[in-house]
Amino acid sequence: MPGIRNFAYIVLSLFLSSLFLGCMGTKEPGADVKADGKALYDYITKEENYKNWKGWPGKDELFPGREPHGILLTTYVTDGAFSAIEEKKGSIPYGSIIVKENYCPEKMLKALTVMYKVKGYDAEHNDWFWASYLPDGEIVAEGMVKECNDCHGQRKDNDYIMTDEIK
Repeated sequence: MPGIRNFAYIVLSLFLSSLFLGCMGTKEPGADVKADGKALYDYITKEENYKNWKGWPGKDELFPGREPHGILLTTYVTDGAFSAIEEKKGSIPYGSIIVKENYCPEKMLKALTVMYKVKGYDAEHNDWFWASYLPDGEIVAEGMVKECNDCHGQRKDNDYIMTDEIK
């Protein structure tokens, strides 16, 4: 029965292809999100709740921060970012998202600040898209934010990451 045999080969080929592609690594969940403040906020709060992500490796909830962020911070990262940080890979992979909850001394949320690495977005600043939101989701800043690039640019050698060494 050549028809059944051909069908079996096709199914086997598809199965082996999916195994091979799975070994090549997975794409970060944010890789298809538009570099836009509203789209990113909707993604991290509705489509893929960032609170279900891992926390920054080695940091507790409400760890000490500094201005312009909160005096206390809680930071969530996508899986690819978590691995890159933990394994000290030297850079965060494209599609990764870092969400920082910024708290005042009274432990009240005052803002969310987000770093989203978008391939080809802003090569001069390691392709980071920046966004800042009030607790209700109102956009305070988004895009190629000069203040974010200037401050985090002090750590360009650390992929603009201030929290810890990633290499």
